[in-house]
Amino acid sequence: MSDDIQALARPGDFDFLAGEWRISHRRLKQDSGEWDEFTGEATCWTILNGAGSVEELRIPARNFAGMGLRLLEVEHGVWSDFWVNAKSGVLTLPGMAGWFRDGVGTFEADEMDDDQPIKVRGVWDRITPQGHRWHQAVSRDGGKSWDVNWTMEWVRVTA
Repeated sequence: MSDDIQALARPGDFDFLAGEWRISHRRLKQDSGEWDEFTGEATCWTILNGAGSVEELRIPARNFAGMGLRLLEVEHGVWSDFWVNAKSGVLTLPGMAGWFRDGVGTFEADEMDDDQPIKVRGVWDRITPQGHRWHQAVSRDGGKSWDVNWTMEWVRVTA
Protein backbone atom coordinates (compact mmCIF):
# COMPACT_ATOMS: atom_id res chain seq x y z
CA MET A 1 0.00 0.00 0.00
CA SER A 2 1.39 3.36 -0.88
CA ASP A 3 1.13 6.21 1.61
CA ASP A 4 -0.83 8.45 -0.76
CA ILE A 5 -3.57 5.84 -1.18
CA GLN A 6 -3.70 5.06 2.55
CA ALA A 7 -4.40 8.71 3.24
CA LEU A 8 -7.76 8.26 1.50
CA ALA A 9 -9.20 6.19 4.41
CA ARG A 10 -11.22 8.40 6.72
CA PRO A 11 -14.02 8.29 9.28
CA GLY A 12 -17.42 7.87 7.62
CA ASP A 13 -16.27 5.66 4.74
CA PHE A 14 -18.63 2.89 5.93
CA ASP A 15 -21.60 5.16 6.71
CA PHE A 16 -23.37 3.79 3.61
CA LEU A 17 -23.68 0.45 5.42
CA ALA A 18 -25.81 1.69 8.35
CA GLY A 19 -29.34 0.28 8.31
CA GLU A 20 -31.28 -2.93 7.61
CA TRP A 21 -30.49 -5.04 4.55
CA ARG A 22 -31.69 -8.05 2.56
CA ILE A 23 -28.82 -9.89 0.90
CA SER A 24 -28.65 -12.29 -2.05
CA HIS A 25 -25.58 -14.50 -1.70
CA ARG A 26 -23.84 -16.44 -4.45
CA ARG A 27 -20.97 -18.55 -3.10
CA LEU A 28 -18.76 -20.99 -4.96
CA LYS A 29 -18.76 -24.51 -3.53
CA GLN A 30 -15.15 -25.63 -3.13
CA ASP A 31 -15.74 -29.29 -3.85
CA SER A 32 -17.88 -29.07 -6.97
CA GLY A 33 -17.15 -25.64 -8.44
CA GLU A 34 -20.93 -25.01 -8.57
CA TRP A 35 -22.54 -21.86 -7.25
CA ASP A 36 -24.69 -22.01 -4.11
CA GLU A 37 -27.34 -19.28 -3.91
CA PHE A 38 -29.13 -18.26 -0.72
CA THR A 39 -30.57 -15.21 1.04
CA GLY A 40 -29.71 -13.46 4.26
CA GLU A 41 -30.16 -10.23 6.12
CA ALA A 42 -28.02 -7.79 8.05
CA THR A 43 -28.29 -4.95 10.52
CA CYS A 44 -25.40 -2.46 10.48
CA TRP A 45 -24.36 0.45 12.69
CA THR A 46 -21.79 3.20 12.43
CA ILE A 47 -19.79 3.58 15.66
CA LEU A 48 -16.95 5.70 17.06
CA ASN A 49 -17.99 8.82 15.12
CA GLY A 50 -17.54 7.02 11.80
CA ALA A 51 -14.22 5.33 12.66
CA GLY A 52 -16.00 2.00 13.06
CA SER A 53 -18.79 -0.09 11.59
CA VAL A 54 -20.55 -3.17 12.97
CA GLU A 55 -22.51 -5.65 10.84
CA GLU A 56 -24.69 -8.43 12.24
CA LEU A 57 -25.19 -10.91 9.40
CA ARG A 58 -27.96 -13.52 9.67
CA ILE A 59 -28.85 -16.41 7.39
CA PRO A 60 -31.90 -17.92 9.12
CA ALA A 61 -32.40 -20.79 6.64
CA ARG A 62 -28.89 -22.04 7.49
CA ASN A 63 -29.00 -21.25 11.20
CA PHE A 64 -25.97 -19.03 10.65
CA ALA A 65 -24.94 -15.69 12.13
CA GLY A 66 -21.76 -13.66 12.20
CA MET A 67 -20.42 -10.18 12.74
CA GLY A 68 -18.33 -7.92 10.55
CA LEU A 69 -16.29 -5.32 12.41
CA ARG A 70 -14.54 -2.55 10.51
CA LEU A 71 -12.16 -0.23 12.33
CA LEU A 72 -10.17 2.72 11.02
CA GLU A 73 -6.59 2.97 12.19
CA VAL A 74 -6.66 6.75 12.09
CA GLU A 75 -2.90 7.33 12.45
CA HIS A 76 -2.07 5.18 9.41
CA GLY A 77 -5.24 5.96 7.42
CA VAL A 78 -6.19 2.34 6.76
CA TRP A 79 -9.29 0.28 7.55
CA SER A 80 -9.20 -3.24 8.97
CA ASP A 81 -12.17 -5.51 8.18
CA PHE A 82 -12.60 -8.34 10.72
CA TRP A 83 -15.02 -11.29 10.90
CA VAL A 84 -16.53 -13.21 13.83
CA ASN A 85 -18.48 -16.44 13.26
CA ALA A 86 -21.21 -16.67 15.95
CA LYS A 87 -20.51 -20.38 16.41
CA SER A 88 -16.92 -19.76 17.58
CA GLY A 89 -17.14 -16.19 18.88
CA VAL A 90 -13.52 -15.69 17.80
CA LEU A 91 -12.30 -12.59 15.96
CA THR A 92 -10.59 -13.74 12.74
CA LEU A 93 -7.12 -12.26 12.47
CA PRO A 94 -5.59 -10.57 10.68
CA GLY A 95 -8.27 -8.24 9.42
CA MET A 96 -8.37 -7.40 5.74
CA ALA A 97 -6.63 -4.03 5.34
CA GLY A 98 -7.87 -1.47 2.85
CA TRP A 99 -9.50 1.82 1.93
CA PHE A 100 -11.98 3.41 -0.47
CA ARG A 101 -10.94 5.01 -3.72
CA ASP A 102 -13.33 6.45 -6.33
CA GLY A 103 -16.31 4.92 -4.51
CA VAL A 104 -14.85 1.39 -4.30
CA GLY A 105 -13.52 -0.15 -1.09
CA THR A 106 -10.76 -2.74 -1.61
CA PHE A 107 -9.49 -4.86 1.27
CA GLU A 108 -6.81 -7.58 1.16
CA ALA A 109 -5.15 -10.08 3.47
CA ASP A 110 -2.54 -12.81 3.19
CA GLU A 111 -3.92 -16.15 4.36
CA MET A 112 -3.19 -19.86 4.13
CA ASP A 113 -5.24 -22.53 2.34
CA ASP A 114 -3.92 -25.69 3.96
CA ASP A 115 -0.17 -25.23 3.34
CA GLN A 116 -0.49 -22.87 0.36
CA PRO A 117 -0.20 -19.09 0.84
CA ILE A 118 -3.07 -17.18 -0.79
CA LYS A 119 -4.28 -13.61 -1.02
CA VAL A 120 -7.91 -12.79 -0.27
CA ARG A 121 -9.59 -9.63 -1.52
CA GLY A 122 -12.97 -8.20 -0.50
CA VAL A 123 -14.46 -5.37 -2.55
CA TRP A 124 -17.36 -3.04 -1.73
CA ASP A 125 -18.71 -1.44 -4.91
CA ARG A 126 -21.84 -0.29 -6.78
CA ILE A 127 -22.66 1.78 -3.69
CA THR A 128 -25.94 3.74 -3.84
CA PRO A 129 -28.44 4.75 -1.14
CA GLN A 130 -30.57 1.71 -2.08
CA GLY A 131 -27.89 -0.98 -2.27
CA HIS A 132 -24.38 -2.14 -2.95
CA ARG A 133 -22.33 -5.23 -3.70
CA TRP A 134 -19.60 -7.00 -1.79
CA HIS A 135 -17.54 -9.65 -3.51
CA GLN A 136 -14.59 -11.78 -2.50
CA ALA A 137 -11.82 -13.22 -4.65
CA VAL A 138 -8.80 -15.41 -4.01
CA SER A 139 -5.38 -15.30 -5.66
CA ARG A 140 -3.07 -18.29 -5.63
CA ASP A 141 -0.34 -16.58 -7.69
CA GLY A 142 0.61 -13.64 -5.50
CA GLY A 143 -2.09 -11.29 -6.80
CA LYS A 144 -1.49 -11.68 -10.55
CA SER A 145 -4.95 -13.22 -11.09
CA TRP A 146 -8.09 -13.39 -8.98
CA ASP A 147 -10.96 -15.89 -8.84
CA VAL A 148 -14.26 -14.60 -7.42
CA ASN A 149 -15.75 -17.09 -4.97
CA TRP A 150 -18.53 -15.12 -3.26
CA THR A 151 -20.82 -12.21 -4.11
CA MET A 152 -23.39 -10.50 -1.94
CA GLU A 153 -25.96 -8.14 -3.44
CA TRP A 154 -27.30 -5.89 -0.67
CA VAL A 155 -30.72 -4.18 -0.94
CA ARG A 156 -31.73 -1.62 1.69
CA VAL A 157 -34.80 -2.32 3.81
CA THR A 158 -34.48 0.73 6.13
CA ALA A 159 -31.88 3.37 6.90
